[in-house]
Amino acid sequence: MTIGPIDKPSIMASPTRDIQLTKDGGIKHFLTIEGLKKERLIEILDTAESFVGVHSQSTKKVPLLRGKTVANLFFENSTRTRTTFELAAKRLSADVLNINLNVSAASKGETLLDTLRNLQAMQCDMFVVRHSASGAAHFIASHVEPHVSIINAGDGQHSHPTQAMLDMFAIRRNKGEFATLKVVIVGDILHSRVARSQIHALNILGAGEVVVVGPKTLLPDNLRELGVTLEHNFDKALKDADVIIGLRLQKERMRTALLSTEDEYFRSYGLTEKRLKLAKPDAIVMHPGPTNRGVEIEASVADGPQSIILEQVTGGIPTRMAIMSIAMGNVEKALMASRTGSQKTNDNAKPATDPTASQE
Repeated sequence: MTIGPIDKPSIMASPTRDIQLTKDGGIKHFLTIEGLKKERLIEILDTAESFVGVHSQSTKKVPLLRGKTVANLFFENSTRTRTTFELAAKRLSADVLNINLNVSAASKGETLLDTLRNLQAMQCDMFVVRHSASGAAHFIASHVEPHVSIINAGDGQHSHPTQAMLDMFAIRRNKGEFATLKVVIVGDILHSRVARSQIHALNILGAGEVVVVGPKTLLPDNLRELGVTLEHNFDKALKDADVIIGLRLQKERMRTALLSTEDEYFRSYGLTEKRLKLAKPDAIVMHPGPTNRGVEIEASVADGPQSIILEQVTGGIPTRMAIMSIAMGNVEKALMASRTGSQKTNDNAKPATDPTASQE
């Protein structure tokens, strides 16, 4: 499927961000965390907290998106992310379309804009987009009609903002304030859109220290520009860590031999029970999934008492509910303001009544 000149991915690239905000600074499209203000992230976390109890209700729904249609446009395979978005939309009472574009319009040579325009013609209100090209969600957001909201479910190596926010949700529920935390992110930083979004979110929320760890071949040269500490010695990085986030080795994105063997990687960067003892006793272990046991993390650690990996998955539903409801609410507010402004303009354009005209 053709989408234009944004096919070359870069972990450090950042398309324009203003498009995702309304005139008053509210989130209309959720495309990237970079550049957002702290209060916007806190708004998402607080709203997600208010949705936590929905799953325990007899009817697991709230009516905030009743009458709206959410289309999941996944140009890349996904199970966990697409499923949690579907559940989130349904719990907001939206109608949901799951469209496998790899075997439909894309395989027939239709352009992304053609697909987009056809779905808009079907009166869809929100598109949840995952695409292999960095900047794809921004591209789509720049071409949709005013009533449509775009949620980025992962674009190339650029951004995965909803995953980062569910991670922040899990951290805040377990650790409270971010200011005192030392967060260690270990693994394939070079190819990770998740890591980039996590780093931006942690810095905006004021985390005490963010340390990224990995072999030199998997750390971008200009990573320090994101405001992190670089470390190649995992054992050293783990000292006094409060939060440890492992990342998947994305072998499908590696075009050259960036690692010698998985066994060697595990020896240097695998999170084992022995290594975990180097961190604080109450440190939490996280991973966006899917986990490669015996490569990135020891099975006993993934399933151990300090792991909150499954809690991350559970928290993904209220977090994505929060993001979707906030974005759609801001779209509705902007449309209403636009209509009100147009009405005032029309009223001002009406000719004044002639006071000398005769009255019937």
